[in-house]
Amino acid sequence: MPNPLIHSNSPYLLQHAHNPVDWQPWGDEAFAQARELDRPVFLSIGYAACHWCHVMAHESFEDTKIAAFMNAHFVNVKVDREERPDVDHIYINAVTALTGQGGWPLSVFLTPAGQPFYGGTYFPPQRRYNLPSFFEVLTSIARVWEKDRQRIYAIGEQITSHLNSTSELVAPQPGEEPSEATLLAALAELTREYDWEHGGWGRAPRFPQPMAIEFLLRRALRNGAKGEGDPSLRMATHALRSMARGGMYDLLGGGFARYSTDDEWRVPHFEKMLYDNALLARVYLHAHLITGDLLFKQVAGATLDFIAKELTHPLGGFYSSLDADSEGEEGKYYLWTRREIDSVLEEGERKAFYSAYRVPEDMDEPFVLQRRAPEPTSEVLISPVDWDALHARLLAQRAERIGPGLDDKVLVVWNVLVDLVLLDFCRYFGGDVWLNMAIRNLTFIFEYLYQDGALSRSWRGGQTGPPAFLEDYAGLTLASLALYQVCHQAIWFQRALSLANQMIERFSAPSGGFYDVEERHGQLVSRPMSLEDNATPCGNSLAAQALLELHALTGDHTWKERADAALRKVTSLAARYPLAFANWLAALDFSLGEVVEVALLGETDQLKPFEQVLWSTYRPNLVLAAGQTPIPDEAPGLLKGRPQVDNQPTAYVCRNFTCLLPVTTPEAFLQALGDAS
Repeated sequence: MPNPLIHSNSPYLLQHAHNPVDWQPWGDEAFAQARELDRPVFLSIGYAACHWCHVMAHESFEDTKIAAFMNAHFVNVKVDREERPDVDHIYINAVTALTGQGGWPLSVFLTPAGQPFYGGTYFPPQRRYNLPSFFEVLTSIARVWEKDRQRIYAIGEQITSHLNSTSELVAPQPGEEPSEATLLAALAELTREYDWEHGGWGRAPRFPQPMAIEFLLRRALRNGAKGEGDPSLRMATHALRSMARGGMYDLLGGGFARYSTDDEWRVPHFEKMLYDNALLARVYLHAHLITGDLLFKQVAGATLDFIAKELTHPLGGFYSSLDADSEGEEGKYYLWTRREIDSVLEEGERKAFYSAYRVPEDMDEPFVLQRRAPEPTSEVLISPVDWDALHARLLAQRAERIGPGLDDKVLVVWNVLVDLVLLDFCRYFGGDVWLNMAIRNLTFIFEYLYQDGALSRSWRGGQTGPPAFLEDYAGLTLASLALYQVCHQAIWFQRALSLANQMIERFSAPSGGFYDVEERHGQLVSRPMSLEDNATPCGNSLAAQALLELHALTGDHTWKERADAALRKVTSLAARYPLAFANWLAALDFSLGEVVEVALLGETDQLKPFEQVLWSTYRPNLVLAAGQTPIPDEAPGLLKGRPQVDNQPTAYVCRNFTCLLPVTTPEAFLQALGDAS
């Protein structure tokens, strides 16, 4: 008989609906039950693509003896961290405070008031990995609950007090104003920690860090980099080429896995997350725009193709992830043996293939496809092999296998990260395919997830999930601004304005910056304010970026004042820990740099040559407003009071709101952009 999770809409919760554990969804009812039964709460947090979540579920939550004990002594609550990042943020911070580390599955024991008093991550069914067994943990907690309740309450009060004291950082001290020195210090730290042998930062497991690479690309532009002799650009491109060799990057189907289990990017943790692929596709595209290297454009395009083929709902939403496991084994779908490769290749192709790819000598040893070098060797290049056709045959062979599971919920903030790279492709390369994909997605979000003036976090099968969080409002504001700057329809600018105002009303914190949650999310033991960028940009850094763009498009300085208040909260931290504040560094670069504001006036067809000039090179610190005269009231302030010259298409180029004389030809526009950049 299924447990109450059967009524959930989250794929992760539904994975546990037939466990013998009497799981409850997060909510007031579960905690009311804990108070009524006088039991502690066992909170388990994970997500659908999480391999070790599956392992713990199979080992412990499907075990009838363990489940019976859990049901007799605890109220058991399951949370999908992707739908409730606020709950995840609170309790992973609690576990980190208790143990020094956190991760998923997250296992936390709470009082009926929601106060955490013990926790960890994965617990095995028997003692191993220097960990107690899960059953030992359960029995110990149950015993202490019965015999030493006051000790539990004391720990819960202490941890909750710690959470509340750190939910907002103290106001910045004098001397912590953002400055160029902040960016230089962050760059120095990234340089010091970089691994020039394998590419990337930190030891295994090694994560891709696309936001840090984006910051390096911005530094290179600031330095006027024209080639890869620039240290920032050399670091960025080295990291990107290292990952593009394969292993973590899927050379056949496109797209990236979550991280590498080794320092050489050879063996990935195989889950494919929408947000990783969005952020990586964007930074590969930007690297191509700076260097002209076609490899980077190819990887970006193949990653978007993967999203289009495997992670797109027929209505236009983007799914969340593909599982790491298939047929009960991690990575089985993606692994090859030499024997399988030989069965697909023709005899004349094998020498070229084995010179290009790392392949073990053992005919039956599983391996992940990885190139020996970022591009095929010279021997491969002069071979008669049709590499596209060969890869297509391998991909067709792989498609016959049982594929990994799909988490088909649609999350707003992850969707808009895809829209940002789609719209970048449109700006710099034109074409309708990616533009239509972005328009469909944003139209889908506003139609299905924005109801009665409020945004929902998620959607699946026609049902919306919990109320949206700060990151959803901020991300959707940025994507709406990006679409306005590509298609110039004032409705998208107005939607961005409305979202930004709602964001301020719902999430603002008294000391500057924003809380992650609003009151509609229910009673929590702490109101979290995330300031660190993790695998995705935090809501506060996205909000800062959105507010800075609105300031540039409108000239309204209240937007920038709010952005600056948020930026001041992280200035010293971003300088010391750039990997944890990488998206903030991009916002700081925009705030401290010379922002170029461009207004284009004229008929759409007349403005196309101007836009071709504008997007002929990568310009991350530029905003564009365009429209026909008479300018409608709904248009950005950047267009107001700027008439066309002699009824010709007219361009105004401004730098930090100081404008050059208007120009009426693409050639003069190019010269004006040069003067303003």
